[in-house]
Amino acid sequence: MIGLIPAAGMATRLGALPCSKELLPVGAFTTPNGSRPRPVITYLLAQWQLAGIERALIVVRPGKWDILNYLGDGTAFGPRLGYLIVHEPYGAAYTLAAALPFMQGQTVVLGLPDVILEPANVYATLIAHHTTRQPDLTLGLFPCPNPQTADMVALDTDGRHVTAIEIKPTHTDLRWTWMAAIWSPAVTGILNEVVADDRAARWRGEERPELHIGVVFQTAIVRGLNIEGVIFPHGQALDIGTPMGWEQACRLMGA
Repeated sequence: MIGLIPAAGMATRLGALPCSKELLPVGAFTTPNGSRPRPVITYLLAQWQLAGIERALIVVRPGKWDILNYLGDGTAFGPRLGYLIVHEPYGAAYTLAAALPFMQGQTVVLGLPDVILEPANVYATLIAHHTTRQPDLTLGLFPCPNPQTADMVALDTDGRHVTAIEIKPTHTDLRWTWMAAIWSPAVTGILNEVVADDRAARWRGEERPELHIGVVFQTAIVRGLNIEGVIFPHGQALDIGTPMGWEQACRLMGA
């Protein structure tokens, strides 16, 4: 099992920043010498440490070296960390695809470094589900007040099997968005295919939108893979990717 963190985003919605958005302080660490600012990515690493994830890859774009400088090899925060660089700025799916040589045959745990998930055992719960049920893809689902900005998830009548992903729908009755994922090698294969097809289209000169991770998951659904959702009905997914989201997260986390 290997963790995978896409951290190559430009953070344009936040405006000019003094650091990578993954290092923006939200709340504080408590130390013997008092409190100190807590970067948002460390909430994810703490969840992974609790869940027993021992190694992870962080994919960055050139210039985001402050993430490497702060986290180092990860031993101070939980999982041992390695770093990869992506040079194709065409969306989060491309960022994940940079790790393809290291994902073969692995169960992959995807973490979003600018989102704080509650409760603290989200990943421990998802790993237990994935290990017991053994679907091809397990999604952690959270209430979503703004579906126009999210990947909305449709479930079967059993409330467990995922039947569709709607990416940033203008209108929808769907309630849940995915904010965490675990997948088998079958989904890694689909990631490889989807990115390769998109890359080929760009080489042919076709205009293409940003390639979202949700497109990969939707392709897995169409291919008939077994995709299950684990709902956290009282959970929170605090996305600090906007000024309002960062302010809300700071308020809720006691910053």
